[in-house]
Amino acid sequence: MERTILLLVLSTAVEGDTGKHIFVPEKMIWSDAQIYCRNQYTDLSYVRSQSGVDRLRKAAGESNPQGWIGLHRDLNNLTGWKWSGGGHMTYQNWCQGQPDNCHNIETSVNVINENGEWNDDAETKQKDFYCINITVVEVKKTWEKALEHCRENQSDLTSLLDETEHLLAWKEALKVQSERVWIGLRYLGDRWLWVNGDPLQYEAWPQGDQDHQCPIYKRCGALTKEGLWENWDCKEKLNFICI
Repeated sequence: MERTILLLVLSTAVEGDTGKHIFVPEKMIWSDAQIYCRNQYTDLSYVRSQSGVDRLRKAAGESNPQGWIGLHRDLNNLTGWKWSGGGHMTYQNWCQGQPDNCHNIETSVNVINENGEWNDDAETKQKDFYCINITVVEVKKTWEKALEHCRENQSDLTSLLDETEHLLAWKEALKVQSERVWIGLRYLGDRWLWVNGDPLQYEAWPQGDQDHQCPIYKRCGALTKEGLWENWDCKEKLNFICI
């Protein structure tokens, strides 16, 4: 049975960051774009890999790809780049010679070319922008049925690979009336795995918790409304997050 589930999890794994990117062709300063994205979607866009850059570029379609993303820093901190949704920058895709902090006023980042490369710029400039949208599917299913649902819709159960993805997913999970939601975390063999095949490097288990280390029945991962991971009975029916 475990081998069958392992093949189900890994044979059709989908690579990509959490959420869907939306290109908004409306000129705004960075802070107004942030407000718009938070009101209409989840936040300004975030990427953590080349596949995320590719998905960002695809969102612009035939449009000019230039636009704000969620990366910014404090004026007095030249290296402390953070994402609007929370968490520090762990992946970077700067254009050659960037960031250069021209005139000591460039605190926000925009996509500058068709390759999805980044440039720092003054946040008071008006640009198109990218939002990221994470959706909790408010139909309760077992973990396996949730996985099937996501993959039938060309996506996957979400993998929370770093702090920013975790915080963005938690923000959306708080909007639904649910104690916990399924994420793409599964205990198989002797270890926890993400459904996209990535290893567990970032973790958000409760401090001091031992239950997840060798689970007998609760072998599927859920994100709680407290923003923590919880191993849960895979046969329980919960809402869930697809990427």
